[in-house]
Amino acid sequence: MTALTLSTAAAPGLRADAIVIGVAKGSKGPVVAPGAEAVDQAYDGRLAGVLETLGASGAEGEVTKLPAPTGFKAPLVVAVGLGAEPEKDAAYDAEALRKAAGVAARTLTGVKKAAFALPLTDAAALGAIAEGVLLGAYAFTAYKENGKDAKARAGKAPLAEAALLGGKPRDKEHKAAVERATAVTEELNRARDLINMPPNDLDPAAFAAIAQAAAKEHGLKVQVLDEKALEKGGYGGILGVGKGSASGPRLVKLSYTSSKADKHLAFVGKGITYDSGGISLKPAGHNETMKCDMSGAAAVFAAVVAAARLGLEVNVTGWLALAENMPSGSATRPGDVLRMYSGKTVEVLNTDAEGRLVLADALWAASQEKPDAVVDVATLTGAMVLALGSRTFGIMANDDSFRTALHEAAEEVGEPAWPMPLPEHLRKGMDSPTADIANMGERMGGGLVAGLFLREFVGEGITWAHLDIAGPAFNEGGPFGYTPKGGTGSAVRTLVRLAELTAAGDLG
Repeated sequence: MTALTLSTAAAPGLRADAIVIGVAKGSKGPVVAPGAEAVDQAYDGRLAGVLETLGASGAEGEVTKLPAPTGFKAPLVVAVGLGAEPEKDAAYDAEALRKAAGVAARTLTGVKKAAFALPLTDAAALGAIAEGVLLGAYAFTAYKENGKDAKARAGKAPLAEAALLGGKPRDKEHKAAVERATAVTEELNRARDLINMPPNDLDPAAFAAIAQAAAKEHGLKVQVLDEKALEKGGYGGILGVGKGSASGPRLVKLSYTSSKADKHLAFVGKGITYDSGGISLKPAGHNETMKCDMSGAAAVFAAVVAAARLGLEVNVTGWLALAENMPSGSATRPGDVLRMYSGKTVEVLNTDAEGRLVLADALWAASQEKPDAVVDVATLTGAMVLALGSRTFGIMANDDSFRTALHEAAEEVGEPAWPMPLPEHLRKGMDSPTADIANMGERMGGGLVAGLFLREFVGEGITWAHLDIAGPAFNEGGPFGYTPKGGTGSAVRTLVRLAELTAAGDLG
């Protein structure tokens, strides 16, 4: 990853390959943002006019490059758009800083060192800039020629070093902000790596082995249930989904325990390492990105490890429900009935509605430990993408205040989310004449139907929420802000923030 340093040095004398400054969209044209005063002064206070002449407006995501002024040791100035200028005396929004830093880091591929002179008012702003740099500089290179040397994108390596100007190396709050940003983004980028891995290298057993290695590295407890253990335990949902594949399913329990904790969170992740749809085979054009169907498990894995690295005073257990959904002579058929870990029976009407089956078993297993709250994360339904688009995830819950708290946490860390209902009238559509419940209901409102199905497998009296990240988990378009093409690591930061708020006692 890009190395971060804090520097109180003045921009003109700093040895670097580029200086990054912010430019905002003002009412009368572009406005040079705080942090770039020395650069503006070197242009005799006319930098905004120069940028406007070059076509800059200050719009979010915009990048303008120009030669550095005479006397600067860096040869290049990179002006990155921050969006609308805040009102007088107001600070720049953390997400605006995060996005601007990410855009700049992506732009500076192949550069050894860049100095970031963005608006820095406090430790929170510094943390946002650090996150943006580290997320924006991400590149998945493992399968590229010379990939082990991190050479990608036309043979250029990601930005090697970023000096954050205005950051004080001896300031405890500044150091803590950068350390937090580093821990969270390293684990989020690990989740991205997992999502981007091809399914021939990341089957359930391989994912479980990666979790075991991380547990050893970070002092976590880990338990892996293989096919025999799942059979013995009665995990009919996970087994039913995985039985069509030559790669057997796994249920991984990853536990972080704090000696100072009095709260316990359980995170449950859908980990379908490849989803063909099973016997209900997906149509052509819908299979190519289905390696990403384990994004929920990747997010849960990353969040638990991040909580451990941050030393949060809350117990966090992650449940990774891992299976590969394939068609074969042994695969579950539409019309089959599965007996779940909870004891309930499920009539499988569509084998492509498999995520809810593996989650159901993991949710019930998590519930047996009586945590204070359970949150599941899944690329669950195309219906949620239709409802909210490709950048926003939906939040459903059995407790309105908890749903609100999760929504606020997501927005705080820069992950677009939206609260969704669980309409009771949709439950009837899953009634089955054969089993306790069917895995399909009404077509309209399919994302909500899936949430209602999952609710059936949450223990009584346990606070629960469901994050459907089907839209933002995998970016099939071009990169934007600090978000790359491919796996995004959606929901990692929301889960970490929830753990931080719980540790601080801010969730009741």
